[in-house]
Amino acid sequence: MASTSSGARTDEIARGVSFSASVRLSFSASPGLTFTGPGASMRVLLALEPGGRGDLSRQLEEILSAMQAKLEKVPKPVAIIMLTIFLRDPGDLKECKRMLAAHYGPEPPVTSYVFQPPCSGAALAIEVCAVGGGSVSAERFGARTLALSCDGARQVYYAGAAPEGAGSAYGQTLHALEEMRLALKAAGTGFENVVRTWFYLGGITERESGTDRYRELNRARTDFYRDIRFRPSQGRWTESAFPSSTCIGAEGSGLAAGCFTFETKRKEVLLLPLENPLQTPAYSYRSAYSAQSPKFSRAMSLVLGGRVTAWVSGTASIVDSESRHHGDAERQTMQTIDNIERLVSGENFSSHGVTGVNGSLGDFRGIRVYIKRPEDFMRCKAVCESRFGPVPAIYAVADVCRPELLVEIEGVASFTRSRGASGE
Repeated sequence: MASTSSGARTDEIARGVSFSASVRLSFSASPGLTFTGPGASMRVLLALEPGGRGDLSRQLEEILSAMQAKLEKVPKPVAIIMLTIFLRDPGDLKECKRMLAAHYGPEPPVTSYVFQPPCSGAALAIEVCAVGGGSVSAERFGARTLALSCDGARQVYYAGAAPEGAGSAYGQTLHALEEMRLALKAAGTGFENVVRTWFYLGGITERESGTDRYRELNRARTDFYRDIRFRPSQGRWTESAFPSSTCIGAEGSGLAAGCFTFETKRKEVLLLPLENPLQTPAYSYRSAYSAQSPKFSRAMSLVLGGRVTAWVSGTASIVDSESRHHGDAERQTMQTIDNIERLVSGENFSSHGVTGVNGSLGDFRGIRVYIKRPEDFMRCKAVCESRFGPVPAIYAVADVCRPELLVEIEGVASFTRSRGASGE
């Protein structure tokens, strides 16, 4: 284990989430950057795209320069520990890896590659996570797995692999989940501690085995999860306590998957799965939607003292279990954000037994917006900016799990609780 120190370069530190008391600070000169602090530790999130064009090398150089400039504005030294790179052309993967190795040395930050074109037409977009301040320690387990210890909690981050080749969605999913399980085991944790997953599935709505690839992924996920007792409530496990998740389309025919876990012995910490009163829980969908229902919670929230962090699953224009606003991307975006707003509301937290939460769309630290049709980009972006405000955002072209759905949004939020509130 290596601890951070002021000014020390610690690229090996894992992507972290601040578990200490924190507030949102703003940089009027630095759009696309948010961080939480002050406190023992700090998490920084950036969303970056090149302003210019040209080949991938030129655009990546511009992003790396902008990344350094923005991080210099953070008042505490931080280390980049996780990159998620959205690529327009999967053929650029080799060059992208070469340039990152040259920039960072033999151990670049843990990096996920997503084969989704940025909506802007850029060759790539990058989401950057960094940590710093206080006592943070980390250990690396190969190129794609990192463990971060901070404030009495431990998280393991698994980036997965860039998708390769073809195969059935069922087989690809079982293979990806087994790789994930082995990577987590090597890092000293178990799959039962997973609180967030991502699946990037090529041909997500294409027909396969008499159904479609998304439903086959759900079948495999159900089979894999069958004997796993997820425990997000620190021992108070319920059958519905699945991780939060995103399953979204990607270029090609492969599958990439990632996750992170959470463990702590702190008695005052609560990990709470959230469901949305506007939506049927995904794991309770009728078989008409999927022979095996999608096994995820609408969000997973971490409650610690006066702070709450919520990891919101991929959310679309679905009310109850029905898709809404067919053919209208703008109205679908509005409905999707309405769903997210209700999910993180104080009223919804109270219905889950946690009072004193003041969550709102303005408390989101970062979002990802997946848009099926490139021509809908500017209208969807305008809606997101009007509702979320100046939050770091990635906009990528991707198919959603149902053919009629045109937009999906996920995000992470951090907000306060009033003193004396109950529910921990």
